[in-house]
Amino acid sequence: MAQDTTRPRPQRPADPAPKAPAPAPDPGSRPGPGSGPRRDSPPDSPPGSRPAGRLPMAALLALATAVFLTSLTETLPAGVLPAMSEDLGVGEPAMGQSVTIYALGTALTAIPLSAVTAGLRRKRLLLATMAGFALANTVTAASPDYALTMAARFLAGVAAGLAWALLAGYARRMAPPQLQGQAIALVMTGIPVALSLGVPAGTFLGGTLGWRTAFALMTALTLALLAWIVALVPDFPGQPARERAPILRAAAVPGVAPVLLVTLVFVLAHTLLYTYIATFLDHLGMEDATDLVLLVFGAASMLSIWITGATIDRRLRALTLAATLLVAVAAALLAASSGHHPLVYVAAALWGLGWGGVPTLLQTAAADAGGKAADAAQAMLVTLWNAAMAGGGVVGGLLLDGLGAASFPWSVLGLLAPVLAMVLGARAHGFPANRPGSPG
Repeated sequence: MAQDTTRPRPQRPADPAPKAPAPAPDPGSRPGPGSGPRRDSPPDSPPGSRPAGRLPMAALLALATAVFLTSLTETLPAGVLPAMSEDLGVGEPAMGQSVTIYALGTALTAIPLSAVTAGLRRKRLLLATMAGFALANTVTAASPDYALTMAARFLAGVAAGLAWALLAGYARRMAPPQLQGQAIALVMTGIPVALSLGVPAGTFLGGTLGWRTAFALMTALTLALLAWIVALVPDFPGQPARERAPILRAAAVPGVAPVLLVTLVFVLAHTLLYTYIATFLDHLGMEDATDLVLLVFGAASMLSIWITGATIDRRLRALTLAATLLVAVAAALLAASSGHHPLVYVAAALWGLGWGGVPTLLQTAAADAGGKAADAAQAMLVTLWNAAMAGGGVVGGLLLDGLGAASFPWSVLGLLAPVLAMVLGARAHGFPANRPGSPG
């Protein structure tokens, strides 16, 4: 970036004329000595951490990898459940709770840990969380009994929850204001990659090399990520004590509550169907098509997050409305798909197009609405997200026992109606037509 070379020439001592004031630096150039901070960087930004008009790709990809690893580790037991249950001497239903306890660790601790660590430097905190995550996966890989495995899974969920509460705000601070939505979108690509590619790969590794090897690989990848963070991710200070408020008070900031409520209900709707998609497809006579349906969903999710990243800084509200409507249309098609199997693949594509960008949309909306309380808003979002994931499994099970698999898409439609109403109603705060700092 070019230096500002327009400072005035020094006057001779005998010249009585006063020195001309130094001109203000060009907004796109680095300030000269004595000038104020760059307009595109906050006072706490390390040099070069937020270049004007550019995203720090290497650093953001490191954060995306953290999202990938935490998302993959959460769902990995589902792909190796029979082997884990046999090795540890418990039934598959009991072993399946290893996914639930991970989400429980995240939901119970994201808010209190975010409050306790608010003053710590961000890079040091990120390194500590990922180191704890590596330790938890190492213990899981080596564990000889069920109780220790469950304790390690809880610890992994705790580390993941703190990381998730940290990452969106971290990405925003690295990016220029007009690119903050794109920065979060890039980081959130870790989710669809984990679900569409990582989980099948983990299942394959677990089947060929053993489930312990799959978890050991998570540790190895996390150790490599730690080195990446040390080398290329910039540091930022924590929040000064004088600026901190009780973390739950962020819910009173205009716009935060609607975003949190949309998160709770939207994730619940998605999870109750996604968790039981194999059961629903079996109800349709498509029990052998689960992998293909999920592949269509995953591919559409990747496209969705690309579209979201390209347009979120100008169209957050429109994208959130479109996401809600697309998932609703997908649910309606699934409800009408009995005997019409091609409709299921169309529905899976629409579902992925709608859902893929939702994590980015909701985290961006929470950070925008939260303002100075953005990290607190993120911590609450992470808590509600994981509570909704756990609740989706419970609600889906109750629906399956009481009404049967055919009730799933209708239940999704019923839950999405208040989601649509809340997004429409939060036009001034929460889901505004124009994002703060957006170019449009």
